Amino acid sequence: MTQPKGIHSFTLKAIDGRERSLAQYAGKALLLVNVASECGFTPQYKDLEALHRRYQDRGFMVLGFPCDDFGHQEPGADAEVKSFCERNYGVSFDLFSKIRIKDEPRAPLYQYLTAEAGFDGPVAWNFAKFLAGRDGAVLARWDPKVKPLAPEIVSAVEKALQ
Repeated sequence: MTQPKGIHSFTLKAIDGRERSLAQYAGKALLLVNVASECGFTPQYKDLEALHRRYQDRGFMVLGFPCDDFGHQEPGADAEVKSFCERNYGVSFDLFSKIRIKDEPRAPLYQYLTAEAGFDGPVAWNFAKFLAGRDGAVLARWDPKVKPLAPEIVSAVEKALQ
């Protein structure tokens, strides 16, 4: 059996507390987003969900990684985060347990995304987006200001799904 590559080599805790290997997403294009419930960009949850629903039948998923590193904008416990996302934005995409991506100890996945995946540099704020292809390779990165349904993201997702 071959060893998972790229993002597929990481295991993280899902929002329900269970360990989840990103290898289970092999064969899917993924948009990885660090999210927060009390951020000016929080309304992007609506468009993230719309993007997820639009392309999920073609092998695309959004993965949300709650993070409290930027302005203490994700203060709730995992259960509160999950409830907030479902209640306010109808989120059906997979969410993970809160992680650290700026402050130490940084999550290994975000160490990889910001230093080894070809898109070097720290994440500036909540709702930064990374697109990974079906093989786990990181294909693109967008700053938080770029909305999930922006033409450049939609185009990149469609290309990743070809």
